[in-house]
Amino acid sequence: MRRVVITGAGTVNPLGHTVSETITGLLSGRSAIGRLDIPDAGRLSVRIGAPVAGFDAARHFQPRDLTLLDRATQFALVSARQAVAASGLTTVLPGTGVIIGTAGGGHETAEAAYRAVFAEGRDRVHPFTVPRLMMNAPASRIGIEFGCKGPTFAVSSACASANHAIGLAFQLIRFGAAPAMLAGGTDAMLTFGGLKAWEGLRVLSPDGCRPFDRARNGLVMGEGAAVFFMEEREAALARGATVLAEMAGFSMGADAADMVLPSVAGAEAAMRRALADAGLSPGEIGYVKAHGTGTRANDRAEAEAIRAVFPGGVAVSSTKGAHGHLMGAAGAVELLACLAVLRGDGIAPTAGCDDPDPDCDIDLVQGAPRAVEISACLANAFAFGGLNAVLALRRG
Repeated sequence: MRRVVITGAGTVNPLGHTVSETITGLLSGRSAIGRLDIPDAGRLSVRIGAPVAGFDAARHFQPRDLTLLDRATQFALVSARQAVAASGLTTVLPGTGVIIGTAGGGHETAEAAYRAVFAEGRDRVHPFTVPRLMMNAPASRIGIEFGCKGPTFAVSSACASANHAIGLAFQLIRFGAAPAMLAGGTDAMLTFGGLKAWEGLRVLSPDGCRPFDRARNGLVMGEGAAVFFMEEREAALARGATVLAEMAGFSMGADAADMVLPSVAGAEAAMRRALADAGLSPGEIGYVKAHGTGTRANDRAEAEAIRAVFPGGVAVSSTKGAHGHLMGAAGAVELLACLAVLRGDGIAPTAGCDDPDPDCDIDLVQGAPRAVEISACLANAFAFGGLNAVLALRRG
C-alpha cells in the first residue's frame, strides 16, 4: 500500500480567506459568529450565523463564469486554486481526481429558483439552475479547471461529507487507483430556507456556539470550504514537495440506529477503526479534533466515546465555536487545526467554552492554545443519519 501525504491546502471560511488567516484565527480563539444580514432575516427566530465576510466573487471569476457558479462552488474553486498553488505544482499529475463533500449542494441557487417560481410567480428559472445546484458541481468545476481526468465525484453525507471525501481520496491513492487527488468539502447554506429548515429541528443556538460548555444550547450555522492536494508520499518527496501531514488511516461506518440522535458506540467504533487502519495505538495520539457541535446530545455522546477509546486521557478541542458549523465543509476546514498542531503551532482552543460541562469530563483545551509536541492526531466527524467518518494523521 502506498503512503499518502497532504502537500497543499486552501480554504475560504468565516475566519479567513486563506490557510494562514484561518490558522491564526483558530489559535487566537476568535469567533466569527455574528448577526446575519440576509433577505427575510426578520422572519427568522435565530438570526446569528458565521458567514464568509468580504468575499468578492468578481475578484476571482469572470462574469460569464459566475453565471455557472453557485456560492458553494465558488468557495470550493478558490480553495482548490490555493491548494494546487501550495503543492508547488504548475499542472496536476495525470490521472488526478477530485472528491468534494457537500451537504446542501447549490443551496443558494435552489432557493433562488424556488423564490422565482413560487414567491414571484415566474414561469421559468435561470437556464443554468441545474448545473449550478447539482451536488457534483464543485467537484466537476474543479476538475474542469485543472484538467483532472481521474476519479471525480461528490460525496453527500451531511456533516461527515468532507471527512468521507478526504478519506475516500486517501484510499484511492493508497491502493493505486489515482496518483493524486483534490479533496475537501464546501457548503453555503446561510439562506432563509436553509436556516428555516434547521430552525425546525430546534438545534440552533440563538446566542452562540459553546462546544462542551455547561450552558451550551445548540449549534450555529456557517459556510465555507477547504480543499487539500493529496499525493503518494514517494512521488511528493522525489519532487521536493513540502509535506504538511501524512494521512495515516481512515474509517467510516454507520450507527444504523437513529436519524438525529448520536450513538456512543458508533463514535467509539469509528475512532478505534481509524486507529487500527493507521497502525496507531491510543497512546500515540496526542490530540483529538472533536466534532463538537455545541448541542447537548452530540457533545455528551462524543465525550463518552473519547473517554472509552482514550482511558488515559487525550487533549481535545472543537473549533466550531470559532467558525460555526460548516455542514458538508466542516471536516475539511477543521482539518486545518490538525495540520497546525502537527507542525508545532499548538492545539487550537475551544472557542465559546468558558465553563466545561462536568458530564463531558474530557481534557478540553480552552482559553488559549496549548503548546504540545505530538506526532499523530484524530479528526472526528459524526453526521445526522448516524454516519461516522474519522481521519488519522501523523507528522509528515
